[in-house]
Amino acid sequence: MAEVRTVSTRLLDSGGMAFEGHTPSGHTLALDASPEHGGAGNGASPMELMLVALAGCTGMDVISLLRKMRQDVTAYEVRVRGVQADEHPRIYTSVDVEHIVTGRRLDQSKVHRAVELSSTRYCPVSATLSGVGSVRHRATINSES
Repeated sequence: MAEVRTVSTRLLDSGGMAFEGHTPSGHTLALDASPEHGGAGNGASPMELMLVALAGCTGMDVISLLRKMRQDVTAYEVRVRGVQADEHPRIYTSVDVEHIVTGRRLDQSKVHRAVELSSTRYCPVSATLSGVGSVRHRATINSES
């Protein structure tokens, strides 16, 4: 049986709709609502952070795998677009993830394999979001001479 891992965080009220989030690793994040939702817009919203978390999770997987596969990546970007439901709780019903990989002599099959491994095996954020909606990953490969 797999070991259960417990992770905790804390959130402190900064006034208005603003909060200061503290991660288990000791980092601090500013959270706030937009002005149309009663905030000042001085931080990311929790739903924005979900997309950033997905981009970071899958991005770290893919670049690590490509380096292990000895791919000469010169630039890498992850773009994430989420579609939210109209009704509350306004969950993401679909999410599209585009991995834009630029490099020299890239093996397309290795790039696609790295994206596939992240999306189906390694990235827990992708797995979590895919439990409530569709999460689609695709790769765009740009060759550099």
